[in-house]
Amino acid sequence: MSLLAAALFLTTGFQAAPMTICIDPGHPSEVGRGTQGEHVSEIHVAWEVGKRLEKLLLAKRFKVVMTKKSEMEMVKNRERATIANECHADLMVRLHCDAADGSGFTTYYPDRQGISGGFTGPEPELIQRIAPIAKRFHDQLKRGLKGFLRDNGNHSDIKTAVGSRQGALTGSIFSKVPVVLVEMCVLMNPGDEEKVSTSEGLDRLAKSLADACVKSLTTDK
Repeated sequence: MSLLAAALFLTTGFQAAPMTICIDPGHPSEVGRGTQGEHVSEIHVAWEVGKRLEKLLLAKRFKVVMTKKSEMEMVKNRERATIANECHADLMVRLHCDAADGSGFTTYYPDRQGISGGFTGPEPELIQRIAPIAKRFHDQLKRGLKGFLRDNGNHSDIKTAVGSRQGALTGSIFSKVPVVLVEMCVLMNPGDEEKVSTSEGLDRLAKSLADACVKSLTTDK
């Protein structure tokens, strides 16, 4: 329950409906199977973190919708966005691992419209709503992962390879709900891969992401 919902319940006795978070463990999709480290794959890391995150959010009384029912299920990026849209998610969190140089985590969000398959999106009003949500999400994630993974900042989708071509990521273009994408680590970096190859590391990521989800949807100072 958000602080706003909690305050409403305490003052009026009215129980607000639980907020919904859509968790999207990346890959496999129409663009492939993602990054492969020396010992673990992006698919596996994203799934393991996603399931841990689901458990934590359910404990915090959120409604949670997963875009996949199993680790190796293939779901196209447009379909992933549709799942979040149909459950009217308050936030969609897309989980990935990077193949870039360097190390650490990065968050991305749409700050302009893009075009995919002749479709233009997201809507301008949604773009305005997403910006402060993405900032709160990233700021909290940075606090949670301090000393564990390097912070590479919060950036526009345009800074990604796909976003630079389309104007935004496909999952953002078709989204009708607030969406952020997290590159949780650079899987090609041995140090990063080691951290996400342990149960403790996966738990740390999930806990930090859960706290970021809560903070992103809390507007109270």
